[in-house]
Amino acid sequence: MTIKRMSIRRSDTCSVCGVELPAGTTAWWDGAAHAVTCVTCHDASVALTAVDVAPPQPDSEHPAPGTPHVQTGVAGQSALEEYQRRHEKREARIDAKFGRLAGVVKFLTDDPQSITAWRKGSVGERKLAASLQENLGDRAVLLHDRKVPGTRGNIDHIVVASSGVWVVDAKNYSGLVHQRDVGGFFKVDLRLYVGGRDRSKVLDGLGWQVKAAITALGEESVPVSSAVCFTDAEWGWFAKPFTMRGVFVSGPNALARKIAEPGPLTIDLIQNVASHLSEALPPKA
Repeated sequence: MTIKRMSIRRSDTCSVCGVELPAGTTAWWDGAAHAVTCVTCHDASVALTAVDVAPPQPDSEHPAPGTPHVQTGVAGQSALEEYQRRHEKREARIDAKFGRLAGVVKFLTDDPQSITAWRKGSVGERKLAASLQENLGDRAVLLHDRKVPGTRGNIDHIVVASSGVWVVDAKNYSGLVHQRDVGGFFKVDLRLYVGGRDRSKVLDGLGWQVKAAITALGEESVPVSSAVCFTDAEWGWFAKPFTMRGVFVSGPNALARKIAEPGPLTIDLIQNVASHLSEALPPKA
């Protein structure tokens, strides 16, 4: 089933920006993902794809002489495919159990959080990719959804800029981001909280990803940094991005500013490093 533009029959929310879409609103319907996208987000996604997936060069498979080849990948692709796999498996179970009534059951019930979390994660990765592309432009090379050989995991984004190589984990969580000391009077134990929940594990999860990037670089002497970016979370009035456990914690705009800071990599070195990482850590999907 293809993606088509239509007037939706019932109220829904945009899978990208979360805006409410009343019944009768013109939007884009993805039958495979069972997701609605508002016209604004769809148009922005098409524009991003034109820039990110098909860069302006004579032949993406055979770049101009002297230009390192880079496979940028597609942000959020493997997460979306995992969502679709789980969603289709659930629908198959409903078909087998309810027979002729399966259509009614599907209409009246939604996927559980364990399934929709994959779609939400894919949306967050795509939003961050669009923000970084817009804010960094040609000052950086973006690599999305990278496979790490020997593991089943992936790296959401790798950004190569003058400041170095950045390993970025995108999280589409909601709620207030803040640090909290839970150590008591005689012990400091800082934790990362988002929406009232302890999310400190996402910081620790970046350790193996950074090691993978360093291993992939080999003998290249390049600074490697890591970041967790919350695409839809809230920040207090005077809150600023912070570093915790060696990981930079921020929103999309602050992350772009951090990555854009001056550093040791020249334009040629940025391209060479990006090309090397593109081969060592290829697109997952």
